[in-house]
Amino acid sequence: MQVRTDWTRAEIAALFDLPFTELLFQAATIHREFHPPEQIQLCTLLSIKTGGCPEDCGYCSQSVKANSGVEATKLMDVQQVLQRAAQAKDAGSQRFCMGAAWRNPKDRDMPAIVEIVKGVRSMGLETCMTLGMLEPHQADMLAEAGLDYYNHNVDTGPEYYERVITTRNYQDRLDTLRHVRDSGINVCSGGIVGMGETRADRVGFVHTLATLPQHPESVPVNALVPVKGTVLGDMLADTPLAKIDDIEFVRTVAAARITMPLSMVRLSAGRESMSEATQALCFLAGANSIFTGDKLLTAPNAGDDSDAALFAKLGLTALKGEEPLRAAKCGALETPEC
Repeated sequence: MQVRTDWTRAEIAALFDLPFTELLFQAATIHREFHPPEQIQLCTLLSIKTGGCPEDCGYCSQSVKANSGVEATKLMDVQQVLQRAAQAKDAGSQRFCMGAAWRNPKDRDMPAIVEIVKGVRSMGLETCMTLGMLEPHQADMLAEAGLDYYNHNVDTGPEYYERVITTRNYQDRLDTLRHVRDSGINVCSGGIVGMGETRADRVGFVHTLATLPQHPESVPVNALVPVKGTVLGDMLADTPLAKIDDIEFVRTVAAARITMPLSMVRLSAGRESMSEATQALCFLAGANSIFTGDKLLTAPNAGDDSDAALFAKLGLTALKGEEPLRAAKCGALETPEC
């Protein structure tokens, strides 16, 4: 299969419009070409600096604009972070992801961040950080420290973006992704569905990522977790029908898998409220990465025991090391992702 970066919106819309069983068949077939279908990557997410963010993201409980009760904290001590990383590794995680509620990191914060990256990598864990927008020299510092992935979500399609966030624009998001890519760090970028957007907006979201010069190595697909006191949380409390239904969520996962076959597609926030059947459909549609633990930054998560029980029921196992099928396929593909 040719890995494409020239998808049109019409082509992606046609994927969304396929009969559900046909869409899942196509997604599952492509997934099996590039990934072991029974293996799921386990990732752990830790908030290393919580609350007090000056951005006005309508979904976020950590924004100073939200009345969510989340209190601002300082950046965690390096040793505290490393202790949590060690616990994550012992629990079976392969990747340790760290988030700081900043619009962008200050240069004075970078030495501690660099020390954290080096310490977590020395444990044999993959490292991922999300710190807000980055300047090129900051991305270079993270690359030199050995950061494996940088997460910066585009959140939604470009037309819907300004209804969610006003303190930065869509191009700001894309500029940070470019700085990350130029530095040599792998890109993690996805978004949130169920924010009141239309299917056309979800098509635009997938289109943005699938037409980047190089696909993100990781694509997290989140279902909005409505938090009281946030703009979107309060909006959905008043208009519950705006919440995305499970089948449409699975369609979004499948479209991401088909258009970005080499990427790890992560079933991220919102999973704790999904049934086992919905999660199973997401794995069938090509999701092959999850966050473990009982908390995602400030939002609840399914929990290790629940995940272990689900994996046992579905016959899934944790991914260990480099994906064998992806590695084999990449040997024959002329594409930047490889």
